[in-house]
Amino acid sequence: MNQQLTDKKIISASLLRLRMRSPFFATLALFAKFIPTLSISTAATDGKDIFYNPDFLLSLPTPQQDGVVLHEVLHAALLHVLRRGVRDKEIWNIAADIVVNGIICQQGYFELPEWIVRDIKLEHLSVEEIYELLQKECNHCLSNPDLLESAPTESGNKENSSLSQQTQAQLENHWRNAMQQAAVIARTTNQGKLPAGMAREFGALDTAQLDWRSYLWRYLVKTPTDYTEFDRRFIGRGLYLETLLGESVKVYVAMDTSGSIDNKLLKMFLSEVHGILNSYPHLECELYYADADVYGAYQLNPDSEIPQPKGGGGTSFVPFFARIRDNWDGMTTAVCVYLTDGYGTFPDRTPELPVLWVVTPGGLDLSQFPFGETVRLVSQ
Repeated sequence: MNQQLTDKKIISASLLRLRMRSPFFATLALFAKFIPTLSISTAATDGKDIFYNPDFLLSLPTPQQDGVVLHEVLHAALLHVLRRGVRDKEIWNIAADIVVNGIICQQGYFELPEWIVRDIKLEHLSVEEIYELLQKECNHCLSNPDLLESAPTESGNKENSSLSQQTQAQLENHWRNAMQQAAVIARTTNQGKLPAGMAREFGALDTAQLDWRSYLWRYLVKTPTDYTEFDRRFIGRGLYLETLLGESVKVYVAMDTSGSIDNKLLKMFLSEVHGILNSYPHLECELYYADADVYGAYQLNPDSEIPQPKGGGGTSFVPFFARIRDNWDGMTTAVCVYLTDGYGTFPDRTPELPVLWVVTPGGLDLSQFPFGETVRLVSQ
């Protein structure tokens, strides 16, 4: 009993200190259940509860105890367990650690053990973006994974507790409510805005579950007004798209070839364009490569060979939109899709056609695009 009281006292003391430092983070922590266990060496979360080794916490100075507690709370609150999907566990855990540790260190009044993973160059990005970048080159290793698929047991085994869709939805609602409550507390205690580093990741909660491919498919078929019944081929994939008949849609696709876009991204995007063409024959696709100039047009159909990319210079979005303005007849329903990192010169004039920007990981903040809709290119 005395040991249990000691275990609880560690967490209670940490929560009191969190409350003094940050009502926002303290409010989030109130939505977590803390469970002591000797079956893990440090601390971890399954997205629902926080598990900690009391001996480990007691070995740390109190500022680091608070930092570790907050680290796990943020993992849970930001849905890092649920957002992983089918991604590689270790790389995703490293990406999530970079985000969380960046947020904590940016506050200026919390500490973390010296062995934690930190990458200042990446921590301003969302977990999904960091994961994409780490897939290409990961210079970090993970000694103590702390994003668990299921709760640990005292025997050292993990319970087989695969979450149902209903349970996942309930868990997501729980933490979204926690974030909203914490934001309210921040405002009422004169903190004004979210703590440093939280704004981008908080916004990612609304978009992280949205596969960019699904967004692209939906966007390209939403323009015509001649709808019939749902195309049931896509219901199982979560794409509730209407079958479109009659009016054709012209799709102008621009691929940024300025040197910052690698072949993997180009091939990924073009394969999705081919998938669209195979399923929706009413779409007419015209491809352009673009850096500071524009190359094309290349007419694409389901059997087309992908043309060799051209470019390699600087980046300007002006030539592509100027070309489309000259070529569009003003009558055909059309949409522009631009794959880019977003770093370049934008036109002074907003195009007449709707524009979808598909922005690569680490690219320009989506709020900085002067026109059109934006979606981040992240795989699921």
